[in-house]
Amino acid sequence: MTRTPARVLLAATLAVGIPLTAAGCANEAILHKVTTAPSPSAVRTPPAAHASPAAAPVLTPAQAQAALITEADLGAPWTPTQGTATWRDTLLKAKTTAPDCQRLLDALYADELLGTPATTQAATTLDDPDDEAQLRYQVAAFKPPEVDRTLAWLKTLPQKCATFTATTARSGTQTVTVTEATLPTVGDAREGLHLTLTGTTPEGDRSTLTVDTAAVRVGDDTITVTNGGLGNVPVDALGQASEIGAQRLTDVQKQGRVQI
Repeated sequence: MTRTPARVLLAATLAVGIPLTAAGCANEAILHKVTTAPSPSAVRTPPAAHASPAAAPVLTPAQAQAALITEADLGAPWTPTQGTATWRDTLLKAKTTAPDCQRLLDALYADELLGTPATTQAATTLDDPDDEAQLRYQVAAFKPPEVDRTLAWLKTLPQKCATFTATTARSGTQTVTVTEATLPTVGDAREGLHLTLTGTTPEGDRSTLTVDTAAVRVGDDTITVTNGGLGNVPVDALGQASEIGAQRLTDVQKQGRVQI
């Protein structure tokens, strides 16, 4: 298949508000007020230590939406999603005995690689019919220290979960491998993973689900990208989506933020 050289793969819904992944294979169907000041004797100023600190500024919902990538950024054959990939339930909804590996599977299935966002978020999902892939892209506000702790945890998974087995309700036992995904040097902190789940379908056919996922922190905001599909997924999609998305988020942040 001939692919557009400059395509920028990004990610996005499974319903804007976003999900992840990719769909498709022979065996799977496939985000002043102004007042008069009282006299000093009428009021006492509370100690500074009792004052509530202002929360950090955040993006508005419109800004978060503007920071998303689109199918135009990725180029053909990416299109708006046609619906959630069915392999999410048949293969990604799985159980394993290793706590860290189960946490990873649950996070991918819920489209919450970093957990539940603290404030504003926006998401989008795109489909690649040629490669039967689906990409979910999210922009959200998390507390930077929490993001950095999660990124540090993700970095340990290629060792903790290098190879493990997971059981699904519909597709039997899957052999899961986890390796580090190479990402461009963008944002303030980043981490990416490459997963494959291989097994046998109820019909006796061999199946492989490939999932690339990454999180990039840009100041007080974070982008997450997940690209998955039955078989292989475009190897450049994760990196391109991360690079373009980080620059777009940076540009939006320069517009100013809202104090909450």
